[in-house]
Amino acid sequence: MRTSLDFTPFYRSSIGFDRMFDLLENASLNAENWPPYNIVKLGEDAYRIEIAVAGFAEDDLTITHEANMLVVNGAKSKDEEVQYLHQGLAVRPFARKFELADHVLVEGAKLENGLLVINLRKEIPEEMKSRRITIQTEATKPASKQIEGDKAA
Repeated sequence: MRTSLDFTPFYRSSIGFDRMFDLLENASLNAENWPPYNIVKLGEDAYRIEIAVAGFAEDDLTITHEANMLVVNGAKSKDEEVQYLHQGLAVRPFARKFELADHVLVEGAKLENGLLVINLRKEIPEEMKSRRITIQTEATKPASKQIEGDKAA
């Protein structure tokens, strides 16, 4: 049973959260469960995506990092010379999309033991990190220079 949420009341009282509401609405639309995958948090700013791609070679897979989106495509080329009596391995084409937060970078990918492993890291730019602001008091304010005029009175 699928129910859709109405975010209209939130749109009326919030500003700048459009992308978050769109993500929530689109999350239910992306219901395909193949190929299976894991998302692992390795540390405070490190993540890993593991996708089961048994039967796919490196040349059959493409990884694209667009703005806030990681797209993994797989397409196995057909071998016309092979005649399967039974084909139980699902090697059908796929496109798996992952929505990435701001400042998440793809560090690299490798294919090992039938798993495509993609390492991600969140790197917040220096100008966006929190910093301490000094509070000026009367004692720390620079002394203002007073220019005196001629005292010929």
